[in-house]
Amino acid sequence: MDIIKTISTELSIKTWQTEAVVELIDEGNTIPFIARYRKEKHGSLDDEKLRELDERLRYLRGLEERRQTILASIEEQGKLTDELRAQIEEAQTMVLLEDLYRPYKQKRRTRATIAKEKGLEPLAESIFNDQSCNPAELAKDYIDPEKEVESVSDAIAGAMDILAEKFSDEADYRTQIRRMTWEEGEISTSEKSSKDSDDDGTDNSKNKKLAERSSVYETYHDFTAKLKKLQGYQTLAINRGEKEKFLTVKLVAPREDIIDWMCGQIIEGFSGSFLDYVDGKNADDVSDNAKSIIMLAIADSYDRLIAPAIDRELRSELTETAEDGAIKVFGKNLTQLLMQPPIKDQVVLGWDPAFRTGCKLAVVDGTGKVLHTVVVYPTAPQNKIEETKKTVKALIDKYDITLISVGNGTASRESELVIADMLKSVKKPVHYVIVNEAGASVYSASKRATEEFPEFDVGQRSAVSIARRLQDPLAELVKIEPKSIGVGQYQHDMNQKKLEEALGAVVEDCVNHVGVDLNTASASLLEYVSGVSKPIAKNIVAYREANGRFVSRKELLKVAKLGPKAYEQCAGFMRISDGKEPLDETSVHPESYEAAKKLLSDLGFAGDDIRGGVTGLSLLLKDKNKEAEKLGIGVETLNDIVSELEKPGRDPRDEMPKPILRGDVLEMEDLSEGMVLKGTVRNVIDFGAFVDIGVHQDGLVHISQLTDKKFVKHPLDVVSVGDIVDVKVLGVDIKKKRISLSMII
Repeated sequence: MDIIKTISTELSIKTWQTEAVVELIDEGNTIPFIARYRKEKHGSLDDEKLRELDERLRYLRGLEERRQTILASIEEQGKLTDELRAQIEEAQTMVLLEDLYRPYKQKRRTRATIAKEKGLEPLAESIFNDQSCNPAELAKDYIDPEKEVESVSDAIAGAMDILAEKFSDEADYRTQIRRMTWEEGEISTSEKSSKDSDDDGTDNSKNKKLAERSSVYETYHDFTAKLKKLQGYQTLAINRGEKEKFLTVKLVAPREDIIDWMCGQIIEGFSGSFLDYVDGKNADDVSDNAKSIIMLAIADSYDRLIAPAIDRELRSELTETAEDGAIKVFGKNLTQLLMQPPIKDQVVLGWDPAFRTGCKLAVVDGTGKVLHTVVVYPTAPQNKIEETKKTVKALIDKYDITLISVGNGTASRESELVIADMLKSVKKPVHYVIVNEAGASVYSASKRATEEFPEFDVGQRSAVSIARRLQDPLAELVKIEPKSIGVGQYQHDMNQKKLEEALGAVVEDCVNHVGVDLNTASASLLEYVSGVSKPIAKNIVAYREANGRFVSRKELLKVAKLGPKAYEQCAGFMRISDGKEPLDETSVHPESYEAAKKLLSDLGFAGDDIRGGVTGLSLLLKDKNKEAEKLGIGVETLNDIVSELEKPGRDPRDEMPKPILRGDVLEMEDLSEGMVLKGTVRNVIDFGAFVDIGVHQDGLVHISQLTDKKFVKHPLDVVSVGDIVDVKVLGVDIKKKRISLSMII
């Protein structure tokens, strides 16, 4: 297989681009570095395309490695024909490769191998090769009590087992059967009977919980769909319902059509349906008819050996496709969440709501430093509302708090009511924001949080996290494993290794797209920078603590274990404000400093002019191609340099929609049909988007209600996490806590 050509065709890119990227990857370059600083070499492919290329490269190389192993194994057995070699070398997928290898694999002891041990293989071959023979007559010669072949029936049964395995090992048959099952097969689901009810039939709390959980899968209590039309979210829901033992799932294949097709391939002169010949009959009934015996062997081969394997493969393929789709959606949601604009230079009060244990508060200054922590009890059972208001007002006055960041978990609604009422009597402008606290508890109990705040308990750490994720979502959320951030669907049911790799790549891309402040970034943030491993990230922080702030990027080379290659990969993504070298504050890579300085000099600027930004620099360039050639760099690199020099240290997140600041609160009871509100998109899934409209319970905008201007293939084509949108209330179900919304206003 020509891997370069295959990837180029699949991704619709030029062969030279693929070759360049593969070479860069093999040299140890990271995807963010390749995307940002090697544009000329690969033709400005974006991060997403580069990630796809990297993933396919790993898959195809794994496929090629497996191919060579299989060829060597079959050759060692002395069974590798020119025809088989050609088939193996042309196989484009792991499934087909394994199908071709199946007959040559060392098998566990099967019914067929047992029959062969009894000396019945010649009988099977005779029946197969001479389909006009009388199997019963031939079988008499194979009766041998010492080999546990007591009768003609035993001999024929063993021969049929050998034939059944022979047919199931045929790669071409499996390929066609898989295709027929995919085209015509269906998934059928039904509610599984509960075995947990009491003998006397009385209801209890356990059964109530089971009934409530089962109702989640109500859609699938009597559900049928074509395999090829099953949606990803349906696959994942069915899998979870089956795993939790609420659903019974069956793959219904066109059995008769498949067996008839097999008969047509194997039996001479076959026509009609195999049922016309053997319906209701067993081997003893047709022991004198070779074709009928073969038909029964074919049916057994399909029912016992092929169908279960094909069922598993197709369901696995459906799951893998659904997971890939869900991971892609999760990744886009996570990108939007991480890239939300930071709220800078404001003192924030983080509020982690709770009932019995009280609400944990943390005051955090504009740099993220914790100034104060306290616990208040405005919620049940204590209900110390007035005392809480007094405490919070005092904190607002003392620390000049301008924002309150409230977690959206348990007791959030009750806390919000207290905050909104209190703010009415606060004379200075203070707003509150409801933030998604998903993962805050995971972080606060982690080793990382313990190292950062050894003197705090988990509640205090959680409150700090809730405050900081409003101040700088990216810097705070990188401390939490991506799957715990709560912007996905069925993330805990997926292949965890694949999920972690994909989401880790998303975080890596976001961190490197924004860049990090070398003198303030935590080890958690630094470890996502291109070329920086966890040990190196810790060494950077340790060096900073021992030697004071970094004054230049070059100083990174003094950090333990950070060698020239790691420096090349990470330097451009590190920022130093007010350092010795003005270019250290930009994303211009040190390898391009000479070109950047010459460009400035040619246009009449000094190095220090960079610090405030060189306005209109691009307008002074008459001929970019000529200038790039003069500087010895590519045009893409020149464009990036100019962009950075004009706006040094620009934060790309500033272009994202700002969070909605609230000063009052609504109840679900306040909502009415037709009401138009402004909301924030909290999560995007296959069938719609959840929008926070300020009533604690997110409303669902179904995919059909996103827009009437175009057909929507996926909600992500219209909305993203963090978007501020106008929505109309379609319906409110207070009992089920469901809000139906529409963006068609």
